[in-house]
Amino acid sequence: MNIILLGPPGAGKGTQARRLEEERGMIQLSTGDMLREARTSGTEMGRKVAAIMDAGELVTDDIVIGLIEEKIKAAPNASFIFDGFPRTLAQADALGELLERNGKKLDAVIELRVDDDALVKRIAGRYTCGDCGEVYHDATKPTKVDGVCDECGSSNLIRRADDNEEALKTRLMEYYKKTSPLIGYYYAKGLLHSVDGLAPIDTVASEIASVLDALRPLDGNVKTP
Repeated sequence: MNIILLGPPGAGKGTQARRLEEERGMIQLSTGDMLREARTSGTEMGRKVAAIMDAGELVTDDIVIGLIEEKIKAAPNASFIFDGFPRTLAQADALGELLERNGKKLDAVIELRVDDDALVKRIAGRYTCGDCGEVYHDATKPTKVDGVCDECGSSNLIRRADDNEEALKTRLMEYYKKTSPLIGYYYAKGLLHSVDGLAPIDTVASEIASVLDALRPLDGNVKTP
């Protein structure tokens, strides 16, 4: 089974992808993670990525598709979660072609719906542990001891420079301009499923699990939309 997690910045795609990895053995393909990994890999593709990023230029769609294809070929029997890709209609077409030539298909696109104002409030107080990745929030989930991670005891707590109201609204506008057309694109293909992205993490995970379980009957075959 291969799925896309779709939603604006801060909707919780990364959190839910990690849950799916732990609970279902799926593999998360995050564009950012793949680029960082490629940059230090020493491979031909990695050197190309490093050169582009060092020059301050944007990595092309062809390179991202190439990185995804490498991952898929390395684990041909795995189930994948696409997180952060596709972001545009052209990328969606390219991903469909990539899956087809590797004998795979997309089974579901799960949209994490959010209310923009609530999302801004949620993200503006967010910070993470730079060592273990645990996520905290000033209002809803502060650390038990100020400045110390509950999970690993690190004091390396980080706030993203763009996790503020003005920057978040800019990022949301960029999402709606470029990525939100994918909602209609995948709806027309019969692949779109929507869940409440601002519900508690466990509730969102349960709703996603219900979608995936409904797609896979007892014989293990994925239902065709």
